[in-house]
Amino acid sequence: MSRPVLSGRTDARVCVVGGGFAGLNTGLGLAERGVDDVVLLDAREIGFGASGRNGGFVFGGYSRDEAALLRDLGPERARELYAGTTAAVGQIRERIRRHAIDCDAVDGGVIWANWFRDPQPLRERQRLLAETYGVEWQWLTRERLRERLLTDRYHAGLFEPHAFHFHPLKYAQGIARVAASSGVRIHERSPAIGLSRDGAGWVVRTPDGEVRAETVVLACGGYLAGLVGRVDAGVLPIATYVMVTEPLGDRLDDAMRTNAAVYDTRFAFDYYRALPDTRLLWGGRVSILDRPPEAVKRLLYRDLLKVFPQLGGVRIDHAWSGLMSYARHQMPQIGRIDEGLWLAQAFGGHGVAPTTHAGEVVASAIAEGDERWKMFADYGLVSAMKPAGLIGAQLSYWWAEARDAWKDWMERLGGR
Repeated sequence: MSRPVLSGRTDARVCVVGGGFAGLNTGLGLAERGVDDVVLLDAREIGFGASGRNGGFVFGGYSRDEAALLRDLGPERARELYAGTTAAVGQIRERIRRHAIDCDAVDGGVIWANWFRDPQPLRERQRLLAETYGVEWQWLTRERLRERLLTDRYHAGLFEPHAFHFHPLKYAQGIARVAASSGVRIHERSPAIGLSRDGAGWVVRTPDGEVRAETVVLACGGYLAGLVGRVDAGVLPIATYVMVTEPLGDRLDDAMRTNAAVYDTRFAFDYYRALPDTRLLWGGRVSILDRPPEAVKRLLYRDLLKVFPQLGGVRIDHAWSGLMSYARHQMPQIGRIDEGLWLAQAFGGHGVAPTTHAGEVVASAIAEGDERWKMFADYGLVSAMKPAGLIGAQLSYWWAEARDAWKDWMERLGGR
């Protein structure tokens, strides 16, 4: 469904810039709270960025791991932040049901598969989640895991039963439909090219129009709008890669006998899931380079065969890359940065549930004065130190990749 370009001047109580999950959930959250004058602008189409290009994993947590959250915040505050994302998983599931959003949702859980022999990291995370966060992940022995994933690549796993997976672009479009039916005015192909003060409010300019609003929410992710220098300076746009195979039919059973989504324990991990039409979606790698589809196919096909060599020769039908936004502290940047100016960005690598939580937090703050957004104050708008930060991020990725390869090689050498 195509939505109109913004043309001419319009007034709104709230203008949301960005039509990804963070912006859409903020707009819908405002409408659900009775704010009936919301305009949402997107530079391209709804879900064009990371929200429509990700792997579709819906599960709790953030890019920053649970142990780091505990060190940063202490048990009570860490538990509260984490609980917001698990509640968001339930909210997403409920919105799909209530609004009949056709997004190929599969209630199959998520498996964290151990690439290495050492079980200690899994044991420690399982215990931490249970004792500090009240979340139970189930242990999968190597034998039980191999019943589900027909590969000798993994050594054990943890299963998150309350997670699920879906088609992210279809979900984004579904949420946009619900928001629009609730009164949110959505304009596609309407990039925000200017932001300025207008008395107590703001003016957001586009090539063909402008929105005068009491409040503005910036939710642009990795596709930076260039509206506020310190906002764009706070994140690194980092690319990740995804491909989808041809329909595999019965051949899928040669590799996977589970409807769970899967990712592994390396820093530079693979993530994948079987689609309802027997295609296999496969993603992985991060880079400062937004590679073309043919290059993505070559890279990810090699990664696929490292895990499932029995799928050699399968055709890759689609491949793409997309930009995520990362902050140096690996947490979302959520909150008020000026009077009437709000921010929700930096969800890189783990965004489906946190963006939903962010939308609720920001919408509740604007509509009701809710101060939950202050929970994120420790993870503020810090500089990503570009361009050095981009180079540093790439070097850090290569170092972590080399470290994982060395650990894998040493384990295999020791196992001979």
